[in-house]
Formats: sequence, structure tokens, C-alpha cells
Amino acid sequence: MQALSLSFLRGRRLTIEVRQKIGLGLRFATVFGAVLFGLGICLAILVSRNVDIASIYDEFIVFTFLNSTGIATVVVQSTPLVLVGLAAAMAFRVNYWNIGIEGQLFMGVVGCTIIAYFDIGPESLRLPLMFLFSILFGALWALPAALLKLRLNINEVISTLLLNYIAFYFVLNQVFGPWRDPKDNFPHSPRYDDFERLPGVGWEDVHYGLVVVAIAFVFVWWLIEHSRFGIQSRFVGVNPRMVLAIGLPLSTITLISALASGSLAGLAGFTIAAATEGRLTFTLAAGYGFSGIVIAFLAGNRPVMVVIVAFLMGGLYVAGESMKVFYSLPDALVGLFQAVIVLSVTASEFFVRYRLRMAHYERV
Repeated sequence: MQALSLSFLRGRRLTIEVRQKIGLGLRFATVFGAVLFGLGICLAILVSRNVDIASIYDEFIVFTFLNSTGIATVVVQSTPLVLVGLAAAMAFRVNYWNIGIEGQLFMGVVGCTIIAYFDIGPESLRLPLMFLFSILFGALWALPAALLKLRLNINEVISTLLLNYIAFYFVLNQVFGPWRDPKDNFPHSPRYDDFERLPGVGWEDVHYGLVVVAIAFVFVWWLIEHSRFGIQSRFVGVNPRMVLAIGLPLSTITLISALASGSLAGLAGFTIAAATEGRLTFTLAAGYGFSGIVIAFLAGNRPVMVVIVAFLMGGLYVAGESMKVFYSLPDALVGLFQAVIVLSVTASEFFVRYRLRMAHYERV
């Protein structure tokens, strides 16, 4: 068993040991404790600002998770988060570090907007075409970095990150230029027509993007957990050299994973543009790349856990918005609360993988 020993008291040694078995109960208890720790820090900050702590439960927990309107809002917020989490998980599980999720999401929306702006196809097929073009554009935007990685061994962290900026400035050029809405002259594309929008399901603001997410989740879950490709990709993530030794197509598996990641990111853009925003805006993708990376990390790249973590993160964002309303807190402070809780949960992974043990020893 690997261990790191730190001597800080006479006759005592603090040992850090790698856990040989990580149970689901241990992981849940550790993450739950981390959430409580993060909430404790947030409560301390609120107390320092003379906020009435007695009302926080009603406004932070009850409003967000214990009534129909709050849950519906969380579901709407979580819909694209599930897709960006799945996008990151698809790439990370083969050790392909796709940091370009925001750029791929932007290009997915560009694909949607091309169909809507140029009125491509009949009205009955307009929404399916937008769906397909968002997937296609997201995958195409992920392709250059994947080829650079596989052909020239160029680090995908750098290439995917730089492609984010190219996508962002392309969108800026379009919304401040040829795609600027002529009705109000603001920097966004014209609003999509009603037949180019995802309709609601009849529960608050929840839309049929939820169905899109469900289909994407089932496909990714089957692909990862029950298909031959899923088994092969698991080998790639654990030991790429072994994959080459036994003759598996390492480059093909990595390329498919990268393109699937880009497709899911583009699909996330479709759900945001066609359901929530209703047009292309240059602020549409802000923060989703970081969220997808955090969700995939906390979920261990497992599809079921991605859904759970995305829902909780969506609740965190909704709760942050309610705090702005009830307490008139600045955006920076709400962002600080969200970062504290996310960092606490992320740091808890150390205690999941390792354990601390106090041992006695004799000095020679």
C-alpha cells in the first residue's frame, strides 16, 4: 500500500494512504460533508453582512428544491449542463482534455442560426435541421484539435482553448455585423420564428430540450456502459500503451470520442438557443465550458452521475439567482458562494481517494 508519512509530533506520524476500495457510501458521505463545509463558509460570510439566517432555509432550500416552480427552474438550468457534462466526460474518459466546449457550443448555435437566418428547408423540417446542424457544427469545430493531437501530437489543451477564442470572435463578428437584428439594432441575431423554437411541455418554463437531453443521455450511457466502443475507450483511458500492444485502434477511438464530445457541446447550444434564448447572442455560452469540466470531474466521467451532479449544480445556480433577489447581493459575492461550494466538493476527492492515519513510531 502506497503511503506518505509526515512526522510532526514526537513519536507520532501522520500517514496518507491510498484507499484500495472506494465504496459508494464513502463517496456520498464525503461529498455531503464537503457541501456542508462549503455552506458553512457561505453562511459565515452572510452573517458578516448582517443577513437574517433564519430566512435562508425558506429562500435558499425551499424556494429552489421544495416547490414546483423552483424545481422547474432547476430543470431548465440543468438541461444544457447535462449535455456539456456528457461532452466533457466523453473526451476525458480517453484522456483527451477537451477545453473547447464553449467554442463547440457556440458553433452549434451558429449551425442553428444558419438554418433559421437563411430559412433553409420547409417549416416542418426547420427544427430537425437546426438540431442536426448544431451536432454537425459542434463536431466539426472539435475536429481540427483532434487531428492536430493525433497527427502532430500537439497538446489538445492549448488547441481547444484557442479555438474557443476563434469561435467567440467569429460570433462577435456576426452579431455586430451581418447577423445584427435590424429591428432593435442590438448585437444579436433576429429572433427565431415560433416553428424554430422548442415548445414547452406544459410545466412552467420546462421545454422539450428535456427530451433531447434524455435521448442524448440514453445514447451516451449505452455507448459507454454497454457497447464494445465503451469497453475499448475505458482501456484507452487506463493504459494507452496496452491498447496499442493488443492492437486496438487508439487513434480511431480518440477521434470518435473527441467528435462525440463536440457534438454534445453543439447540442447543448441547440437547447439554449432554440428553447431559452431564441437567437444567437455573444453571451450565450459564458461559463458552460468550466461547468462541463467540473461536472465531468465530480461525476467520475459516468453518465448517471453526470445527470445528478448537473442537477445539483443547476440548483446551485438557481439558488444564487434567488439570493440576488432576496438579499440584493452583488454578482461577485454570489459567484464566490458558488465557487466555494464547487471547490469544497472538488477538494473532497482527496479524502475519497486517500485516508489519514495516525501511527506511532520509535526513534532510533
